[in-house]
Amino acid sequence: MNRLELLWGEAFFAGSLAQLVARLTGLPAVVLLLGVGLLIGRAGLNLVQPEALGHGLEPLVGLLVSLVLFDGGLNLRLAGRDLQRTVVQVVLVRAVFGLLGAAVLAHLLAGLDWPLAWLFSAVALATGPTVVTPMVQQMRLIPVLGQILEAEGLILEPVGAVLALLLLQLILGDLAGLSSVPSLLMLRLGGGAAIGAAGGWLLSELLRRLQALQADTGAPVRISEDTLPLQLSLGALFLLVSGSEGLLPGAGLPAAVAAGVVVGLRLDKEATQLDELIRQLAQLAITVLFPLLAADLSWAELSPLGLGGVACVLVLMLYRWLVIQLGAIGLPGLGWREKLILSWIAPRGIVSAAVASLFALQLEAAGVPGASALKGLVFLMILLTVGLQGFSAPALARRLGLVEV
Repeated sequence: MNRLELLWGEAFFAGSLAQLVARLTGLPAVVLLLGVGLLIGRAGLNLVQPEALGHGLEPLVGLLVSLVLFDGGLNLRLAGRDLQRTVVQVVLVRAVFGLLGAAVLAHLLAGLDWPLAWLFSAVALATGPTVVTPMVQQMRLIPVLGQILEAEGLILEPVGAVLALLLLQLILGDLAGLSSVPSLLMLRLGGGAAIGAAGGWLLSELLRRLQALQADTGAPVRISEDTLPLQLSLGALFLLVSGSEGLLPGAGLPAAVAAGVVVGLRLDKEATQLDELIRQLAQLAITVLFPLLAADLSWAELSPLGLGGVACVLVLMLYRWLVIQLGAIGLPGLGWREKLILSWIAPRGIVSAAVASLFALQLEAAGVPGASALKGLVFLMILLTVGLQGFSAPALARRLGLVEV
């Protein structure tokens, strides 16, 4: 059998097995997916070797992550000005103070040089929807808090990914200077969002006309029963994301989020039906990607960090409490219990892992010292946030009375 076929088979089976154990035991699925990836990968039995996929893994991860973000955009319903204000204020405060705090901690505690510390802080900015959404759904967190956490991830994950890419180009000498970063960041985020919004409008118009055509023929079909809308959506999404990346590197993720938001708002009920199919594919993407990326981690990349790396991540997790306190000033409806649970749920996911793996390769090829330490620290952050928060957040939410009965 072809080795690559076996690799995909092992990754799919391991991920599905982790999902089965999660269903039977009630344990957080994201924790088990991460654990099984470590078990079958370089840190464990060495059955799965993602490096065998070569450069083909990067675009595949990008497209599957865009599917997850598109699914999140479909469900993004920030009804009411209070909720919209809460999301905007929390995101802005965290973007500033989260970026600054993570860089300082990475430099002082983990020992990264300042350029790599800032690069780490950009990667750490994203709280991945690929992890947050399943966790929120499994613990049955009350809707308003779940919406805040999911919206934070959907907004900051593209921002963090694009900013990290620009900082990498700055370190490698591909940018003129630091002063060009803000303008390029706005260009790529804004350009990606504009392309995504336009593409989402065209897709929603196409799906509307398809529905109308089916109604005119006297045989209307629910989107959830007809696979053609799903096929059109995936084709349009992947073309939109790859096209955006070709025009503006890094613009694919914001384009995916914007397209999902526009389609969700314009189709409304029909979008809910489409989401039933999209969500299953997004879950499948998470099931295979998380073990695959975790399998690429070796203990040799973690051990040099020592207690300093662990301290950096743990302090960063606690530092989020202060950031949320600042971000929630003057916001109605957020008491100490709500702030506490928002402070504790901030796991990092697939985008952080993928970005760290890719950037480490480019930094090592350019001869930049500390590349493996950067990758190790990012994966250590993923391990600790997913593990500690995944196990403890459901019990904490129940204790605080913040779960749906």
